[in-house]
Amino acid sequence: MTVPAPATVREAAVLVALEAAAALIAAVVFVVRAFAGADQHVVSGFGNAAWFGLIGAGLLAAARALWTGRRWGRGVAVFAQLLLLPVTWYIGVGSHQWLYAVPIAAVAVISLVLLFSPATLQWLTSYDSSANADNSGPDTR
Repeated sequence: MTVPAPATVREAAVLVALEAAAALIAAVVFVVRAFAGADQHVVSGFGNAAWFGLIGAGLLAAARALWTGRRWGRGVAVFAQLLLLPVTWYIGVGSHQWLYAVPIAAVAVISLVLLFSPATLQWLTSYDSSANADNSGPDTR
């Protein structure tokens, strides 16, 4: 039995699930482009598809874990957001694609705020008393 996740964790789960969906859609687009004959010397369609597929699957697992109150999902989600922020910097500054960079960065920052909110941190440190219901824990007499 797990301690129910607060609203902030579930909201973060929705954002992480949207990121997962975007990554999985990108994987499909890269596969379709590769089969359609896109130049594989410029961008490896199958390689990018595999990368985005793995990232999307990991994010989807993290989102499901957060939604169902499993604490391990937070670590995966935080790590993904921290990796996404430098990517958005490159998209904006390096490629001058601010129309893409700003919304992606906003989702990453909002996710991090939710994942480090007081309610989330309290949930992380909460103790599930039913986990020790078999009295196998330390004797407190």
